[in-house]
Amino acid sequence: MVKMETPSTSRDFQELQKKLASLIDSIQSNSKVIAFMNSAIGQYLDKHPFVALTLLMFLMVSAIPVGFFLLLVVLMSLAACVGVILVEGVVISIGGLTLLCVLCGLGFVSLAMSGTLSVCYVVLSSLTNYWFSFSSPKHQQILGNKCPMTVQYPDSTRHD
Repeated sequence: MVKMETPSTSRDFQELQKKLASLIDSIQSNSKVIAFMNSAIGQYLDKHPFVALTLLMFLMVSAIPVGFFLLLVVLMSLAACVGVILVEGVVISIGGLTLLCVLCGLGFVSLAMSGTLSVCYVVLSSLTNYWFSFSSPKHQQILGNKCPMTVQYPDSTRHD
């Protein structure tokens, strides 16, 4: 009991054959295909259909692993760029915070040093003014040329 093909299925096959023939004609009339078929490689593959079929199968089968590999390369490159950007951002942030801490410490040290130097200046200038004020003419008049190194205070009584 073999089923007979109905006329509609044979018509469908004829339509499919016509579409396939027009597709083959459009591919063969493409200028790039004509240029390839006129090259030495195209002529070799035209004379050796088994090699052409093997090459075609290899290209089709290897397309998926090559595609995955290229996708992996692109994703790893993007991850590396993002990673470099993140690492660079972290390094710049840590460096900035370290610089801020160092500059704040230097600010406090310079403030303390300038305060210390100001106090030293005031103390030393006061001491210098006090020491050298005894050799002034007014002081010599108070001493009366008796003892140049003796200091007399106004409230002390001296009996000579």
